[in-house]
Amino acid sequence: MKGVNLLFAHDTEVALAAAAALVNTDQEDGDLLADRAALDDFVDAWGWTGSRRGDDAELAEVRALRPRLRRWWEVDEDELVELVNGMLRETGALPQLVAHDGWTYHLHATTPQAPLAERMAVEAAMAVVDVVRLGELDRFQLCQAERCSDVLVDLSKNRSRRYCSASCANRTNVAAFRARRTAH
Repeated sequence: MKGVNLLFAHDTEVALAAAAALVNTDQEDGDLLADRAALDDFVDAWGWTGSRRGDDAELAEVRALRPRLRRWWEVDEDELVELVNGMLRETGALPQLVAHDGWTYHLHATTPQAPLAERMAVEAAMAVVDVVRLGELDRFQLCQAERCSDVLVDLSKNRSRRYCSASCANRTNVAAFRARRTAH
């Protein structure tokens, strides 16, 4: 990615965004990973590679990972480090450089045969290692839209991201516009 100024390596940014997206599949008004087909779509959308069992147990493992990842947005740096180190120890993570599917060398810390939930956990944890090492934990935020509890990782250069999605930003901007118009 020559000519692009990234704060983190590309694989780190993808892993952070995927972790936030996984957390955000657990919605108050419904589970976006309600079945194996939804998990398949999520895995395809985020380009997860490696083996898949494709069974209900795999779905349950991935769904159980979400609250563990959500905690990362709720704790201070020292507790985050404890959580991440625990996850890396628990999974037996072994960082190594790999190149596949058109990606140049990047870090993996599990084998392709590791369970999907374990690969997801380790990829997210390894990405957080970079966030903590660079002192960028303030990039972990909660969406500022009313009635939204989604998480986000602000990867913008100027730290200006406030919403988890364009729909939350649009909804907030429309409400502010209507409030200003009503006030006049």
